[in-house]
Amino acid sequence: MDRKLCVLLVMGVLLLPGLALAVDQTDFEVKTTQNLLNLCTAASGDPNYQAAIHFCHGYLVGAYAYYEAHHGSNKAKHLFCFPDPPPSRNNAIVMFVEWAKAHPQFMNENPVDTEFRFLIEQWPCKK
Repeated sequence: MDRKLCVLLVMGVLLLPGLALAVDQTDFEVKTTQNLLNLCTAASGDPNYQAAIHFCHGYLVGAYAYYEAHHGSNKAKHLFCFPDPPPSRNNAIVMFVEWAKAHPQFMNENPVDTEFRFLIEQWPCKK
């Protein structure tokens, strides 16, 4: 490979974290999946990093907790079924972020709908 091309590729990789968009205050309104994804993927150097990451986790966990409270132990009504043992909260959130990035068609959708789309696709219940 050409030396200049190698140097350019290495520089590009090193600069990628700096190209991440800063969290915007409107992201905290979480009107779209893109807003939620922006919060969940905030760069550690972003001045809103801690608030963004905590908001991301709180939003996703809160939506799931509401779902669980509504469906309780009635497995017949469950939309998705976690394996035994279930994934850790952090692992499930990382999986959601990766899934959302791979499904850009949902970026303008309601983030709760996208979260549950992911959960249903990732862990369908066996009939």
